[in-house]
Amino acid sequence: MKRLSLRARLLLLTAGLLLAGLALIGAVVSDHVERYQLDRLDGQLRSLTELISRVPAAGPPALQNTSARPELLDPALDLFGTPYLVYLNADGSVAGGLHSSRLDAAALPAPGALRTIPADGSAMDLPAADGSGRWRAVARPTVGWAGTVLAAAPRTEADATIAQLRSSSLIGGAVLLVLLTAVGWFALGRGLRPLRRIEHTAAAIAEGDLTRRVPVLASPGTEIGHLAASLNTMLGQLERAFADRSASEARMRDFVSDVSHELRTPLFGIKGSTELYRMGALPERADVDEVMRRIDRDATRLTALTEDLLLLAQLDEAPEGQLDRAPMDLRTLAGDARHDLRTLDPSRPVELTGPAGAGLPGPAPVHADEARLRQVVTNLVGNAAAHTPPGTPVRIGVGTVDGRAVLEVADRGPGLSTTQAGRVFDRFYRARTRSGGADAGLGLAIARSLARAHGGDVELETALGDGACFRLTLSRSE
Repeated sequence: MKRLSLRARLLLLTAGLLLAGLALIGAVVSDHVERYQLDRLDGQLRSLTELISRVPAAGPPALQNTSARPELLDPALDLFGTPYLVYLNADGSVAGGLHSSRLDAAALPAPGALRTIPADGSAMDLPAADGSGRWRAVARPTVGWAGTVLAAAPRTEADATIAQLRSSSLIGGAVLLVLLTAVGWFALGRGLRPLRRIEHTAAAIAEGDLTRRVPVLASPGTEIGHLAASLNTMLGQLERAFADRSASEARMRDFVSDVSHELRTPLFGIKGSTELYRMGALPERADVDEVMRRIDRDATRLTALTEDLLLLAQLDEAPEGQLDRAPMDLRTLAGDARHDLRTLDPSRPVELTGPAGAGLPGPAPVHADEARLRQVVTNLVGNAAAHTPPGTPVRIGVGTVDGRAVLEVADRGPGLSTTQAGRVFDRFYRARTRSGGADAGLGLAIARSLARAHGGDVELETALGDGACFRLTLSRSE
């Protein structure tokens, strides 16, 4: 059964149910018809025996010469529907009887079988003496003498009617079953056509065409419509998942390439300096000191890069676990950032304002890790100092906007293009290069990761020639 197609299985199931239904209907109809025939026959027999049993007599009537006038007897018996009438003595012996001339005496019930009929008016079946058929018989006690009157009729007509009905039901049911099976085969083929189209779509997707979708095959309220909509939703999610996986793999390849490049540069510097020392190319103490300074600088850069990568990995794995939250105010970080900028570049004008440069700095209470947020602000300030010309004005804004704490670092430098702004938070991406290559391009990525670990974000507003504004937003605490 499992090897058959869905169409064949449904057809077999439908045909089986139809066959069972036709058989049940045929059995019920034939049973009702048979009961009707027997009830009608039993009613005729009861009426005759009731009538004859009430005729007063001292004994059974003389029935010896009744067969001499069949033209009178046969119509009378046919009128009552009882071709056989018999009287029984008290001991069950036959006292007399008459029957239609059209019946053979050998086809009548055996005398011994007549004694088994109860004299209470209930009908029973009797076999013919020659085994040619069955009889229906009813008996009642007579009035005036201790005897029984019994009327019987053959079941030949009733049995023939039932047999014909069953044959007709069988033939008609078989024809109907064949016709409905044929119609069902084509109907199921048409009904399952949407599933075949879904199968073809699935095969195309399995071959790699993730853009394929199941066509609209039926109304959305039907089972096929629901299935098509669900499959299309699933296929969209699969396509996005594969696209995300491909993008993630591409980012991972770029990340590994960038990491290897960033690590290789200081390592090559350290390796080259040690090779010079080993080869005796540093005879003077001043040369050795210079090489040691270069080694120290490269080692420091390598250590910072390693720590940044470790922090990013920890933030990716368990961001909340890297935080030690406590109540604080972003105004403290904004004031320290202004001092840091003046220390880095005393010629640079630094303005401390409210958000968007409106008014004075406002309160921005948050529940956060101050050391981590200070790292975010330091990266934003360092980005402004490193990637804008000396003396470029910088504005630091702090306060509350729409119920959220905000800290902004805005410069009036060259700004960034739309493409650069879209990638500025990517790891190892360097959009502005005034730093001379010392920056590995992780500062803004770390800043955004730390902000998101706090449930906030770092956003950028920029345009070429119009400066850049990095905005840290966090949930404001009460």
